[in-house]
Amino acid sequence: MKLATAPIRPLVSLGVGLAMGATALLGTPGAAAAAPPEGAYWHSRSLMTVTHPWRFGSRSDPYSLIQRRVSESWQAPDGRTWFGFRELGALPQSAADKKAWRRDGSPSKWSESIDGKTVKLSATPAKGIMNPVPGQDQFFLGGQNLTYDEVQRLPADPDTLKDWLRRAGQVGRVPSDALDGWVAGILPELLHALPVTKEVRAAAYQALLTMPGVRADGVGKDTLGRSGAVVLIERGNGAKDGKDLSRTRLIVDTGRMLLLARSQKALHDGKQVPGKDSTETLVEVGWTDTAPAVPALP
Repeated sequence: MKLATAPIRPLVSLGVGLAMGATALLGTPGAAAAAPPEGAYWHSRSLMTVTHPWRFGSRSDPYSLIQRRVSESWQAPDGRTWFGFRELGALPQSAADKKAWRRDGSPSKWSESIDGKTVKLSATPAKGIMNPVPGQDQFFLGGQNLTYDEVQRLPADPDTLKDWLRRAGQVGRVPSDALDGWVAGILPELLHALPVTKEVRAAAYQALLTMPGVRADGVGKDTLGRSGAVVLIERGNGAKDGKDLSRTRLIVDTGRMLLLARSQKALHDGKQVPGKDSTETLVEVGWTDTAPAVPALP
């Protein structure tokens, strides 16, 4: 569901459906003292662009659109969670697409693709929403429901952290041949999605670099011009010919040990699959005292 239109956090969704109550089976994290919260909420704000899978205009002069959205989450130390979401409007993807869009009359709304598929797209930002997440009273990681204190006591050693997550996957009946990919999918969430300590974030980053299909790739900049270490994650989709891959590119601020950006795309036989890519930029990550509200426009 990484490219779904619903406002979700792509990689956390890998843990959905695992056995509840697994903390008791695994044993809670170590007994080190939990650091007190530094604010009322652990908060993140992200901007995402997704290439629409269909094309618009005319068959002789088509163009592609990107959809833009902003999402925010707030998690109180007692586990209560709020989520905000706002569509920012569709735009032509590239300079060439913008020229074709102008030749199409510069529309601000789209109801049909070139192939006659029904859509409902607008260049105008929506009003947005903000709601509490029903029944949420704990933090969620790798199929585990954890209290704030347990989140704070997650292992700060890369090998121990990997072992804990592997055991979480085993409790959740993740197939053994998929376990490494499952762990590699969860580790980046520790760089932004939960109020873990900086030491745990550092352990998650170091552990990620040891996983199969993961490699460091120098330094890069996100859409806001911030620099960070680049990490590439490649995974097959299980097809026998091995030609289909998903590639995730992370940019990590290794000073603060926080995720700056994540982009994803699908590849077939080494070539990018059109309409199967997205880019998420984490504008804000950290503690805040500002109450949940409908996301503001950038």
